[in-house]
Amino acid sequence: MSDATKDAGRPGEGTRAVRAGLPEPVKHEPTLPGPVFAAHFHLPGEAAGPYLYGRDENPTWTLLERAIGELEAPGRNDVETLVFASGMAAISSVLFSQLRAGDAVVLPADGYQVLPLVGAQLEAYGIEVRTAPTGGDGQLAVLDGARLLWLESPSNPGLDVCDIRRLVAAAHERGALVAVDNTLATPLGQRPLELGADFSVASGTKQLTGHGDVLLGYVAGRDAEAMAAVRRWRKIVGAISGPMEAWLAHRSIATLQLRVDRQNATALAIAEALRRRPEVSGLRYPGLPDDPAHGIAAQQMRRYGSVVSFTLPTRTRAERFLGALRLVEDATSFGGVRSTAERRRRWGGDAVPEGFIRMSVGAEDPEDLIADVLRALDESAD
Repeated sequence: MSDATKDAGRPGEGTRAVRAGLPEPVKHEPTLPGPVFAAHFHLPGEAAGPYLYGRDENPTWTLLERAIGELEAPGRNDVETLVFASGMAAISSVLFSQLRAGDAVVLPADGYQVLPLVGAQLEAYGIEVRTAPTGGDGQLAVLDGARLLWLESPSNPGLDVCDIRRLVAAAHERGALVAVDNTLATPLGQRPLELGADFSVASGTKQLTGHGDVLLGYVAGRDAEAMAAVRRWRKIVGAISGPMEAWLAHRSIATLQLRVDRQNATALAIAEALRRRPEVSGLRYPGLPDDPAHGIAAQQMRRYGSVVSFTLPTRTRAERFLGALRLVEDATSFGGVRSTAERRRRWGGDAVPEGFIRMSVGAEDPEDLIADVLRALDESAD
């Protein structure tokens, strides 16, 4: 990894994660105040101040937004963070607040499977949608004249990586904004704003919160005017996080470094074990030295993520493999402390082979997970 996990002159990542967003200590008050359940607040006189109505602001959001901002852009005071009800709410807020009829947007052709649905809606509003693959910086070829470039690196589920710095420079030279979906990397794996992006967007449902019990999204951005438009979109559509979800997310961030370090190390170990299996093809994990994306990933990522993807020969073999696993749940999503895996083609939205498996590595003991995966491969053989 290109950057040290401890930045010069600043606390280490574990310290930041544990203390991110906490209020100043007050005697007899909890270190992390409980969720504030309020649709309205006392508001005599003029309608002014930080908390006016529950759709606009909430003290629990404020602490969580501060925490995420401290991880996405440590040491910076010019970055604003807004939390949303889900990752798709966060993604939509950037796309629909920044684009107008007649604009063009560049999306990854191999990104999250809901992006084509978003693209169809954008086209219905008179916005030109262009797509190109993540790998090889393919989006460069269709960038001219675009208003917004949307990057997803690593891509989900194929785990391709693009050169964010290069693409950001090219986009800015052409007058385009850049948003990076940072879901798979998390702020401890990659900091898009430091790589020059205008927005860092993520689903906090995944590894950021890491327990599979919260739906959440967020947008962090450097430009005050652009973020004001994102905030206005959140107000208009009401895509707000519940206070309980926001509080659970903040609580969970305290263990983020512990979780990602364990899960990333185990993901690499599982990828190394899978590369020795003859029935496995198309193995991808950016942390593998011989992965096609490793060179670029090593330049811009601090950690490589908890997801490993690979292909088994047939749909039937993949389904037998999933059924034989004992420690890995057959479920969608990724980043949780409990390992999951699924055959992605079952959703129909990803251009992957029938036997393609996306595996999310959890926090179980590495040797137990590796043994479970290898045993399931053996038992699922023809």
